[in-house]
Amino acid sequence: MAETSNTANAHLPPIGKWAPALALAWVVPGGGHFLLKRSGRGAVLFASVAAMFLLGLMMRGAMFQPQTGDILTTVIYVGGFLSNLAAGLFYFVTIWLGYNQPDIAGHVHDYGTKFLVGAGLLNVLAMVDAFDIAVGNKD
Repeated sequence: MAETSNTANAHLPPIGKWAPALALAWVVPGGGHFLLKRSGRGAVLFASVAAMFLLGLMMRGAMFQPQTGDILTTVIYVGGFLSNLAAGLFYFVTIWLGYNQPDIAGHVHDYGTKFLVGAGLLNVLAMVDAFDIAVGNKD
């Protein structure tokens, strides 16, 4: 009989152990790492996400709003919206302050939009890292 690996049989620790770190990592980029006593890594992640997001705003990048239509439009706009939302507090403060840049043609504007999306995706990676540390898969 073939033996299964330990990772296949491993179960997640109780939700109370990893959920607070994951939630804080979403709302405040790097916050989950601060909660898990990894302040150096948390500071680097916060600074990286903040720099990408602020550069995107300074380049007048557009925030995505979810739209449906054909499959490509849905994937681009809903995916872009979820990536913007993943930036956490930066996204909420920006929307609360009324930032609404129209979608205009231009290289700088387009790069700014990509920076805003990239900041959210970088925060998703930070959330995965905080989760791995919280459950004990990583130091």
